[in-house]
Amino acid sequence: MRSLDDITDAVLEYHPEADVDIILDAYFFSAKAHRGQSRQSGEAYLSHPVEVAYNLTRLKMDEKTVAAGLLHDTLEDTLATEDEIKEMFGEEIYHMVEGVTKISQVQFASWEEKQAENYRKMILAMAHDIRVVMIKLADRAHNLLTLEAMSPEQQRRISKETLDIYAPIANRLGIGWLKAELEDGSFQYIRPEKHKSIVDRMHQGEDERNALVKTVCEAVEKELDSVQIQGVVTGRSKHYYSIYKKMMLQQIDLEDVYDLIGVRVITGSVKDCYATLGLVHSLWRPIPGKFKDYIAMPKPNMYQSLHTTVNGPGGQRVEVQIRSKEMHKVAEEGIAAHWQYKDGEEKSKNEEDHLSWVRHLLEAQSEIQNPKDFLNAFKVDLFFQEVYVFTPEGEVIALPRGATPVDFAYQVHTDIGNHCLAAKVNGKIVNLKYKVKNGDRVEILTSKQKHPSRDWLSFVKTSKARSKIVHYVNHREREKSLDLGKEILETEIRKYGFEPAEVLKGKTLDEAIHASGFNALDNLYIGIGFGKTSVRHVVDKLLPRETLEEFAKQKPTVKVSEPSAESKGGRSGIKVKSFGDDMMLRIGKCCNPVPGDTIIGYITRGRGVSIHSVDCPSMMSLAGETERLVEVEWDTSHKTPFPARISIVTEDKPGLLGKISSAVSECDVNMTRANVQMGTLKRAYFDLSLEILDLEHLNRTLETIRKIPGVIHVERIKEYSKKMSRKKPGENLEDDEGSSEETGVWAS
Repeated sequence: MRSLDDITDAVLEYHPEADVDIILDAYFFSAKAHRGQSRQSGEAYLSHPVEVAYNLTRLKMDEKTVAAGLLHDTLEDTLATEDEIKEMFGEEIYHMVEGVTKISQVQFASWEEKQAENYRKMILAMAHDIRVVMIKLADRAHNLLTLEAMSPEQQRRISKETLDIYAPIANRLGIGWLKAELEDGSFQYIRPEKHKSIVDRMHQGEDERNALVKTVCEAVEKELDSVQIQGVVTGRSKHYYSIYKKMMLQQIDLEDVYDLIGVRVITGSVKDCYATLGLVHSLWRPIPGKFKDYIAMPKPNMYQSLHTTVNGPGGQRVEVQIRSKEMHKVAEEGIAAHWQYKDGEEKSKNEEDHLSWVRHLLEAQSEIQNPKDFLNAFKVDLFFQEVYVFTPEGEVIALPRGATPVDFAYQVHTDIGNHCLAAKVNGKIVNLKYKVKNGDRVEILTSKQKHPSRDWLSFVKTSKARSKIVHYVNHREREKSLDLGKEILETEIRKYGFEPAEVLKGKTLDEAIHASGFNALDNLYIGIGFGKTSVRHVVDKLLPRETLEEFAKQKPTVKVSEPSAESKGGRSGIKVKSFGDDMMLRIGKCCNPVPGDTIIGYITRGRGVSIHSVDCPSMMSLAGETERLVEVEWDTSHKTPFPARISIVTEDKPGLLGKISSAVSECDVNMTRANVQMGTLKRAYFDLSLEILDLEHLNRTLETIRKIPGVIHVERIKEYSKKMSRKKPGENLEDDEGSSEETGVWAS
C-alpha cells in the first residue's frame, strides 16, 4: 500500500507550490470514515482511496483533485454527509466527490438504458469538470488490480466495461500509458486463454527481442551523435492487448506479427524529428505504407509523432516513433500536459481543443433519446479511427473511418449538412454513401430545397450528423403531425354539423385541452396526429352531449374504395377523401396493395396514412374501431410503380432464371430482388420482388411467366405478417413502424 508521503512527495515534484495540507486533511477524514471497512481482497478499505489518489499524481492532477480522490467513496460507502465535506473541503472538492458518486449510483430497467444513462452522466461530468472523469479513470485502474478477489462474472463485467468505455476515454484524453494499463488489465479477464498464450510465448522470445532493441537503440544513438542531434532513444515490446488486437484484425497468429517491438526517439524540436526520420530510413529500409505523419496532422486527442516501420537488423520489423519532448509530454499525460494549477484561471486553448469531442457528444446526448442509438453514437466517438480529408480551401477535417460526405458536411457546419444535395470527391460526383479516404478533397453541393432524410441514418457515422438528422426529422414529423391532427379534429367536428371555428375557442376548448393532458391547442393537435390521444375523446369534451347521443344512435360506416374502371388501366397517386393535399402516404408492407385492389386508409401515429387492402388481417383486427379509418382511392392522373412479390415453382433446369428475367423485362417490369432455392423432387423455388403499375399489369406479367416451359406454379404473395395475430387490435398499424413503407408520393 502506498503511503501518504508517497502521494504528497509526488504532487510537490510536479507542482512545488501545491497546498498539500488539504491532501493531509482528506487522508485523515477518509481514514476515519472508512475505519473498520475491508475490501473483498481482505485489505483495509483505506488502501483503495490511497491508491486512487496516487494514480491521480501519476496523471499530474492538482492537489484538490488528489484530495477528492481520497474522498471519492465517502458519500457512497460511509456515514459521511454532504455538509461535512462542504464544510471541511469547500464546494469545489465536494462537487468532484458528488460527481463521481452520481456516475456510480444509477438503477434502470434494462442494461442498455443503464449503460446509456451512465455514459450520459460521464459526458456531463466531462463537460462540467474533466477532473471528475480523471478520478473515475484512476479508480478503475486500481480496481482492475484487485479483480482476483471477485467472482468470474464480476471480473468479466468490469473488464468489458473498461474496454468499452474507460480505456477509450483515456485514449481520447491522450493518456497513452493509462489506456495501455486499462486494456492489459482487462484483457486477462476477458480472454484469459488468449492472454496466457500471448504472455507465455512473449516470454519465450524475450531475450532475443531485448537484444534486438539494444542493437537498434545503439545504432540510432550513433547516427544522432554523428550529426549532433540530441535525443533519447528507448525501446520496448508492445503491449499484450495491442498484439491481440492486431492478431484479430489481420486474422493472423503471433508468429506472423512481425513488429513486436517498438523504439522511441525523443528529440528537441520538430526539425530534429524529421531529420531523425531520414537517419532511420538511411539505416534500414522502410516498409511501404507504414509511415504516418501525426505531426503535420495530429490525432483528435492532440497526439503528435512520426511513425515508421522498418526492416531492422536481421530482417526483423521494428516500429520507430519519433517526437519532440513537448509531444512526448502530451502523448503520456494527455490533457494533464496542459493543466492549469492556478485557481480561477480559464482553460487553455489546448485544453479546449482536447475537449471539443465532448461538446459533440453533449450535443448528441441531448438529441438522441433511444438508448441503443445513443450507445452506438457514443462508441463511434470513442473508438475514433481517424481519416483525414480536405475542404476545397485545404483545411484538414478529421472523421471516423467509414465516414461519408454527409458526415463531412455536418462536421463543417450544421446548415451545410441540412441542405446537402450532392458531393464531389477529388472533383468527381460521388454517392452520399461513399466512404471517404485519407487525402480526399471533399466539396459539398447544397440546395435550400434539400433537407435531411431518415435514410441518411443508415450510413452516417458521426454522432453529430446522426443527432442533427434525428432532430430535423423529428421536428418535421412534429410539424406534419400538427397539421394532420388539426385536420383530423376539424373533420370530426364537421361530421357532427358544427363549424370548427365556432367550437375551437373559449373556456370549453381550454377544458378539453387540459382534460386530454395537454397545455396548448397546438400540442393537442400534435397528440392527435401522433395518435397519443383519441379524437373521439376530445370531441366528447367539445360538443353538446345531446348531439353526440343523437349521432351515436346512427351506425356510421367507413366506405372503402372499389377499383374504378380508370384505375384498372394504370395509376400512381392515392386520393384521401375529406383531407387536403400534402398528406404523407405509406403502402402497408403487410399486404402491399397495388392499383386495382380494394383499399382503405388508416391514420397512423405521426406517420401519415397507411394504405392497406381491405382483406389485410391488420384491418380485420380492428374489431369495429373506425374513427381513424379514412376513405382512399387510386388516383389515375399519373403512373408510379408499386412493389409486389411473386412466388414461382419450376422444374430444376438450367437457364430458367434467365427466361423468367426476360419475360419480366418484356412486360416492362423492373425486378428489384430475386431469391432462388433448390428444393427436393428436382424443383426450384423463386421469390421475386417486382415494380408494377397496377393489378392488370401484374396479372399480365404472371400470365407471361406461366407460359414459360418448365414453370409449374406462379402466384402473387401478399405479405401478411405472422406476428399480427399476437398483437392487440390495430397495434400493428400504430406501433410497428416497420409495417409500412413510404411511397414517396403525397395525397392528391
